[in-house]
Amino acid sequence: MRYFYLHLLLLFSSYSAISQYTISGKISDENNNPLAECHIHIQNKNAISHQDGKFSVFGIPKGKNRLLISYIGYETIDTTVVVTQNLVLDFKMKTSVSFINEVVVKSDGLEQKIKKESAQHVEIINQGFIEKNINGSLMQSLEKIGGINTISIGSGQSKPIIRGLGFNRVVVTENGVKHEGQQWGSDHGLEIDQYAVDQVQIIKGPASLQYGSDAIGGIIVIEKNKIPKKNTFGGSLTLTGKTNNELFGSSLNVFKRKESLFFDTRITYNDYADYKVPTDHISIYSYRAPLYKNRLRNTAGNELNLHFSTGILKDKFSSVFYISNLKTKTGLFANAHGLEPRNVDTELHDASDRDIQNPSQNINHFKVINRTKLNGNTFKLEFDLGFQNNFREEYSDYISHGYMPSNYPETLAIKETLERGFNKNVYSFNGKISFTINKHAISSGINTEHQNNSIGGWGFIIPAYTQTNAGLFVYDKFKITKKTILHTGIRYDYGTIKTKSYYDWFTTPVNGNNEYLQRANTVNKNFGNISWSFGINYNSDYLLMRANIGKSFRMPIAKELASNGVNYHQFSYELGNPDLSPEESYQLDLGATWQKNKIYVDINPFLNYFSNYIYLNPTPEYDYAYGAGNQIYEYTESRVLRYGGELKIDYNFNDNYTAGIVGEYVYSEQLSGVKKGYTLPFSPPPSVLLHFTYSKDFGQNIQNTFASVDLKYVTEQNNIVPPENKTPDYHVINLGLGSDIVWGTQKVNIRFQIQNVFNKKYFNHTSFYRLIGVPEPGRNFVLFVKIPF
Repeated sequence: MRYFYLHLLLLFSSYSAISQYTISGKISDENNNPLAECHIHIQNKNAISHQDGKFSVFGIPKGKNRLLISYIGYETIDTTVVVTQNLVLDFKMKTSVSFINEVVVKSDGLEQKIKKESAQHVEIINQGFIEKNINGSLMQSLEKIGGINTISIGSGQSKPIIRGLGFNRVVVTENGVKHEGQQWGSDHGLEIDQYAVDQVQIIKGPASLQYGSDAIGGIIVIEKNKIPKKNTFGGSLTLTGKTNNELFGSSLNVFKRKESLFFDTRITYNDYADYKVPTDHISIYSYRAPLYKNRLRNTAGNELNLHFSTGILKDKFSSVFYISNLKTKTGLFANAHGLEPRNVDTELHDASDRDIQNPSQNINHFKVINRTKLNGNTFKLEFDLGFQNNFREEYSDYISHGYMPSNYPETLAIKETLERGFNKNVYSFNGKISFTINKHAISSGINTEHQNNSIGGWGFIIPAYTQTNAGLFVYDKFKITKKTILHTGIRYDYGTIKTKSYYDWFTTPVNGNNEYLQRANTVNKNFGNISWSFGINYNSDYLLMRANIGKSFRMPIAKELASNGVNYHQFSYELGNPDLSPEESYQLDLGATWQKNKIYVDINPFLNYFSNYIYLNPTPEYDYAYGAGNQIYEYTESRVLRYGGELKIDYNFNDNYTAGIVGEYVYSEQLSGVKKGYTLPFSPPPSVLLHFTYSKDFGQNIQNTFASVDLKYVTEQNNIVPPENKTPDYHVINLGLGSDIVWGTQKVNIRFQIQNVFNKKYFNHTSFYRLIGVPEPGRNFVLFVKIPF
């Protein structure tokens, strides 16, 4: 009997296999341009079109089957196909007439559509791009984009630079809410889990009109946790390994959705050792610090990231909650922290390359966001509510300087190793209404934010503060003709910032008396400002042209207004200036995109003028009371002129070979002040990226195979502002290889990189550690494996 049942099972399996077929084909737009990343659904089978628009769906049963093809910005194809054999079907998708306000997934056809509807330069990045270029942090993974650089510290922390502007001049939003950490510091990275990122939109140039203060240089819009499709259950397991810092990373995602309710969860864990550089020593000022086995001692770290989202989705109403908690612990390069780089216990640090000794930092970033949308018959309402807590502690062995006690007092109610602590609570609310009147697509909204940042530790650099911002805007997109769109908008912002007074915890002799000196006075400042923009698009069959002129502004932050202490990461003493006024910037952006047949050309020049750029200026003075003789840096203002642009050219030789070039150039000059004629700190030098990619499908079991080589050449940076050092030119080569392996219904995505193939020693001018002569990481083999289920 047992053999009878086995025979029946084998017979049924054989019949099922025979009765399943494959549907393949190609998807293109109305101009016959291939559309990548289209979603194809047949019964319970799913597929995504490749870069050339081709797709394949396996295991389709015999008979009538409903076929759905969806693509944001295009009308969904909903049809029925009768399957009696393997089919090859080609589809053309029509552009949707509805206005898209959401951030969308990148593809060649869709990116063209977005550029047709934007007067500023926009880059749209999808998850696939990040996976192919996975690096130490999300911002480092985006560095192939023209005009995007990073200020990096170590192998896992960085913050973005857009066209030479960074820190609080670039806004990063996550699920509609502005990300707020301690991003004012050179050594403070962004608490973003790149494994949880579905799509990124980058706007280069001022974006204050929609996002207010701090978006004076640009904005990076991050969307996480893509909403699952109806009646689905699944997830993915991602594994990452890197040789340079011996990283092991994993990220597990599980999601489920019924009709209207869903949940999505993710847990990410990374652990890594001290990273290696292609040199055996670092020259820190006058001290030669040897490196054991080329490792930058005490740069190991780990991170644990938790994400959960849930909500209700209806035809005209949706409300989704996003909850995340990111916790990281990282060491700081031991020889680059403190008042004396040579006083380092090298034997302790070199005993293990995975331990984390002092100096180090612990960061916990907790975030809750609610996004609610209501679609009426003639309008659309959107509300974003957010709460964030950024808790950051910097640990170091006690350093006595000035009149601080030589030995740490046992009676002091501060942990002896806690150098500094920051605890920031942020409350956010955004509201927007959108509607159409004739040819006008109008949106109006409000953005509000309240911050409360307290401090702790035995060290001091900035006082505690509270800050409140609110802004109102109106934006109109007027479609003059089918080919011409006019953009106009205006915004008013009002903000307040109040810093608290601070007294030393130790006494200083003054006129024969020991006094607790006041290091920071109470500063109470109010700022109001108007932003505006005017833009136009002209779109022909093959040529897209755009222009935008606007005014933006940025409120000075607490560090610029009221800092008064040693920056242990840069061996400097920083002084704020309470008389600073808001930065005001005027910028002209131009752009043209030409695409025909196999050639794609995109050029984006810009011209930027600051009436009062705020920066940290080195003075000839030195502080001995608190800074142990470190040079004093003061915040000041100057008029600044900036210009530059990006160029991108791609050429498709055929369906398998693509070559391209990405170039960028930024020039800046101070027109007034004590550094008149000099550039700005961290100004990126001109660079060009040459890339070549081979891609092909090798049957049903090996899909989306690619091999790529990138050569990046960066010119020398001789245009510096003292005390910056010049950096020589360099070139670096990276290799990439990947494929999607299919076993039955299971797919595995494999991506492999060799970064810095020839272990080149070079200096990135925008790197934080470049200031003390630390080169970029050496050769790195990266393996990325994703198993969806």
